[in-house]
Amino acid sequence: MTVGSEVRPAGAILAPEPDPAHDPQAALLVELVSFMTRDIASVDHLVGVVHQYLGTLGLSTVTVFTLAPEDGTLTRLAGPAHTRDDMMLAGKVFRVPAGGPPVSDGTRIAVRLRVGGQTVGVLLLAGLGPDVLRPDVVAAVGLHFATTLQSLAAERQRQFITHSTATIRKLFEEGTVATSVEAAGRLLATAVAEAFRTEHAAMHLVDADGRIMHAFGGNIGAGLDEKLGRNLVGKVAADSPVWRAAIEAGGPMLVEDVLSTPVRDGGFVETMGLRSYIAMPLMSAHGPVGMVMCGDSRSREWSSHDRVLAAQLAVEGALIVDSARMRQAEQAHMAELTRQAFHDALTGLPNRSHLLETAEEAIAEAGSSGRRMALLLLDLNGFKQVNDTRGHHVGDALLHAVGRRLIGTLRSNDLVARLGGDEFAILLRDPDPQRAAAIADRLHERLRDPYLIEGGKVEVGASIGVAMFPDHADDVASLMRGADAAMYRAKRQGGGVQPAR
Repeated sequence: MTVGSEVRPAGAILAPEPDPAHDPQAALLVELVSFMTRDIASVDHLVGVVHQYLGTLGLSTVTVFTLAPEDGTLTRLAGPAHTRDDMMLAGKVFRVPAGGPPVSDGTRIAVRLRVGGQTVGVLLLAGLGPDVLRPDVVAAVGLHFATTLQSLAAERQRQFITHSTATIRKLFEEGTVATSVEAAGRLLATAVAEAFRTEHAAMHLVDADGRIMHAFGGNIGAGLDEKLGRNLVGKVAADSPVWRAAIEAGGPMLVEDVLSTPVRDGGFVETMGLRSYIAMPLMSAHGPVGMVMCGDSRSREWSSHDRVLAAQLAVEGALIVDSARMRQAEQAHMAELTRQAFHDALTGLPNRSHLLETAEEAIAEAGSSGRRMALLLLDLNGFKQVNDTRGHHVGDALLHAVGRRLIGTLRSNDLVARLGGDEFAILLRDPDPQRAAAIADRLHERLRDPYLIEGGKVEVGASIGVAMFPDHADDVASLMRGADAAMYRAKRQGGGVQPAR
């Protein structure tokens, strides 16, 4: 027996060996069977194998389309650029039963790719007539492409879930601590650019009337950021065709080439130089609050995963912006409550509580550094007569004017407070006794200048008491008593300035 010869049982029927030169379809089946003992082939490798064996039968091109389960769209995965006729033929496979034969237009064959009862794509073979390929070859080729697409789809889905989950988690974690609408908006724009790996991303927010009040980008540079603000802030959002289309659609718009859609002059697309973009309207329970847009300077095909992620980010982005808006409003409300608690409602000056708290801090600071502090108490002379003769509204206007005049005469780090009625207090940081007395004299003279209120002249004087830390007292209460006693001595003498004793 010859070495290497095969021993066959008696009576066995010998099947003809496939010969690629004479039976390329049979050879292709043998090649496909060999794939079962190896890893799943790539789509490009399968395309090459099909070309190798069927090219002699007239096959010219192989095009593979994947089917998005989310929205049923077909996307070219391999093969030459497709035409409208290619897409129409590929779509016809869905008009016949799932187990039906391929669809042909005479020179092209469209094969429905199914595995496990699920359609995953369409295979388009050009250059072959409907009767060239045997059914078993079509079935085998279709199964291998379907299996490969299923494997790729599972991997893409895994990567998409990982990527989208990480993006949403990061956005949520950072967005929940954003303390302003602008911070939340910039965070969202940056997250969107990273999520879709686009060149640019920006967003705008609108007020209740639909007018753009904020416009900024995510990591786009100060110059472009400033340009966005100039071009968009103050404009009506609804004047933008992109805004109108996104609001009407009720969700993201994915545009592969802006040449096919109208845009606003000076809007997002033009300002950032986009050729393709995703526009995501941010919808709250009360209506649209803004829009975030990202894109590239070149045309780009968006996938079904991009569409799903855009919808997720639009919802999450609206929540983040709304939450930041509420936090900002709450902070503003708390700041206003704090201001009201420590400021006089009539003049807007710090009140007694603010003065006492600041004086405690100033004494502690002065005591630790060996410096001085002065407290001046001031009472207006003739204020009651103004109230009685000109009315309380003039008296209130006078108190407001006195406060402004006091502030205008002092340094920015000195404190002017209204204690109540026509009594004011001034806290001077680090003066010597001579300087404190000079400031008090200057205030006394400045307050005697006439005030023009409601077309009439109003004149008042002032009595001022001056107490120094640590010269006259070493705590706030004692300073207040000393300055108060000095002020009343000045008042008994008809006004002027008196130091504490």
